Amino acid sequence: MNWLQLVIADFKALLSDKDIVLTVFGGLLFYSVLYPLPYLHQVPTEQKIVVVDHDNSSLSRQLVRHADASPKIKIVSQVASINEAQQWISNGDAFGLLVIPEGFRRNLLLGKGATLSYGGDASYFLIYSAVAEGLVAAGMDASKQVQMIGLLARGENPQQIQQDLNSVNLNSVPAFNPSLGYTPYVVPGLFLLILHQTLLIGASILGAGQWRKQGYWQQVSPLALITARIAVFSLIYSFFSCFYLGYCYYFYGVSVQASLGQVLLFMVPFILSTAACGVALSCLFVRRDLPTQVLLLVSMPILFVSGFVWPLALIPEPLVQASQIIPAVPAIMGMLQLNQMGASWDAIMPMWLQMWGLFLLFILLAYIGVRRRLFSKEGASV
Repeated sequence: MNWLQLVIADFKALLSDKDIVLTVFGGLLFYSVLYPLPYLHQVPTEQKIVVVDHDNSSLSRQLVRHADASPKIKIVSQVASINEAQQWISNGDAFGLLVIPEGFRRNLLLGKGATLSYGGDASYFLIYSAVAEGLVAAGMDASKQVQMIGLLARGENPQQIQQDLNSVNLNSVPAFNPSLGYTPYVVPGLFLLILHQTLLIGASILGAGQWRKQGYWQQVSPLALITARIAVFSLIYSFFSCFYLGYCYYFYGVSVQASLGQVLLFMVPFILSTAACGVALSCLFVRRDLPTQVLLLVSMPILFVSGFVWPLALIPEPLVQASQIIPAVPAIMGMLQLNQMGASWDAIMPMWLQMWGLFLLFILLAYIGVRRRLFSKEGASV
C-alpha cells in the first residue's frame, strides 16, 4: 500500500465511523450556531439595578431618576438595606446596586462632597462594565448640577459656569471591539478552541478504535501512517477553518484586521500541530469513549489559560507555563492579536514558531506511540 492509498483508506475509515462524522462534521456545524447564540444581543443595555437610598432627599431622588434615564441601566426597585440589595443580586433579579449615603444632599450643598457606592455582579464582565459606566455617568451629571446651583447662587456667569464644568469632554472610541458586544469578544477565540478540540477528539477516536484490531494500518510504517492521518485531518480542517474564520466571522460581524494571506499562514502550523497532537493522543487510548470524555473535560481549563476570557495574571504561573504545550493556547492569543487587534507579523512570530515547534514535538511523540501500538502484542488499556 503506497502513501496515497493509505490516505484514501484513512478517509474511508473516517467517513464510515459514525462517531467521528458526528463529532467532526456534525459537531463543527452545530457548534458554529450553538456557541455564538447566547452572545447575539451585542451590547448589554438597561441592566437591572436596585437602589439603597439612605438620604431620601430631593437630590437623591433626582439622582435615581438620572440613573434610570441612562441607556445602560434600569432601576427595578428601591430597597431598605445593602443586605436586601445583595439578595436581589444573588437571586438574579438585579445585576448591580447604587447606595446613596445619608446626608448626601446636605454635604453637597455645603461643598463637603459625598461618596456614592456602586456594586455589581462581576461574573459577567460586560454587564458589570455597563452597570458601572451608567452609574458613574449619572453621578457625574448630578454632581455638575449641584455645582452649577452653587455657582449660580454666588452670581457667577452661566456661560462661564458651563465652560468650567464641561472643560474636558471624553470621546471614548473602542479600539478592538467597536460594538462593545459579546460576539467580537468571545467568538474569535472560541471558534479556534472548537476546531482544536473536535480535531483532537476525532483523531483520538479513530486511533483508539484501531489499535487492537487488524487492518490496513498494520501494513504500513508508523511514519507513513502518521503523515497520512495528519494529511487527512489537515485537509478536512482546512475547509472548516475557512468556514469558521471566513463565513462565520462575516455572518456574526466579527472585526477582521489581518489579511487573508496572514490568516492562512498562521493557521498552517495550528492545524498541523493539532493534528499531530491528536495522533499522539490516540496512542493513549484503546477505548473509543474515553477521548471524548477526557478532552471535553479539559476544554474549560484550556479556555481560561488561553487568556482571552480570564486574566493570565490571576492564573498560577506554573499552570500558564504548562499550558504552552497545548496548540490552542498560542494559536488563540496569536490569532486575536493578528486578526482582531491588527498586530504586525513580527509581534505574533514567537507564537507562530512555537506552533511549528509543537508540531515537531508531537510528530516525535506520535511516532513513538504509534510504533509502540503497531508492534505491541498486548497494547495498553487506558
